Amino acid sequence: MILVKDLFAGYNGLDVIRNISFTVQNGECLCVLGPNGCGKSTLLKSIARIIEYRGAVFVDGIDISSVPRKKLAKKISLLGQSQGVQVFFPYTVFETVSMGRYAYSRGFLKSLSAEDRVIIENILTKLDLIGIKNKMIDELSGGTLQRVFLARTLAQTPDLILLDEPANHLDLKNQIELLDFLKMWVKENNKTLIGVFHDLNMARKFGDIAIVMNTGTIAAGGKIDEVLNSDILNQVYGLDIHKFMTEALGKWDNSFICTK
Repeated sequence: MILVKDLFAGYNGLDVIRNISFTVQNGECLCVLGPNGCGKSTLLKSIARIIEYRGAVFVDGIDISSVPRKKLAKKISLLGQSQGVQVFFPYTVFETVSMGRYAYSRGFLKSLSAEDRVIIENILTKLDLIGIKNKMIDELSGGTLQRVFLARTLAQTPDLILLDEPANHLDLKNQIELLDFLKMWVKENNKTLIGVFHDLNMARKFGDIAIVMNTGTIAAGGKIDEVLNSDILNQVYGLDIHKFMTEALGKWDNSFICTK
């Protein structure tokens, strides 16, 4: 179980998120929703202990504040929203995904164990990357590169995965396939996933529970359908969400009727 209690975090001495508390059970996917600038990415960074925070984060009863960094990498893995478009070193797909096993080795690449290689190959296969494992990542499209970085994240085999816009740079078909895979991976392995989403339809398809953030605090939380059906979304986004979605669905319905 993941327990976040009374969390405060920010930058340059100013809190971006304030008094954040929630729990996520093993096998659950939590969607973090809210408008731009409400603190969603800051929340993930603080849970991953990338930035300093006040409060507490527990993973299966362990307070992560005192866990050594390399051991923490076996517990928590973060895929940030910009990693899928940034390439600083032209490694191969296999080498890039292998970085996810660093916490389990004494070095890099040459020290990969037989078990490491099995894990890497299995993830590459499941994410349909095995056929390009020897290709250089600076030759890949943004969508394929995003899947490579996701594979590296999964290669850490953590208890908690943090994803910031996980379907970023992917077309609709690949978004759906990726989210279906992630949900299956969480359920089958009894892991926990916390993901930031802007697309409410994808959040509804993917999430078990959700929190809605607004100006650095939690405005609502609970089961995904309850949260998305609440009036709080209209207040937070400044938009009649139900009206917008209904009108959009009506246009799809009308277009299908006209083509029949």
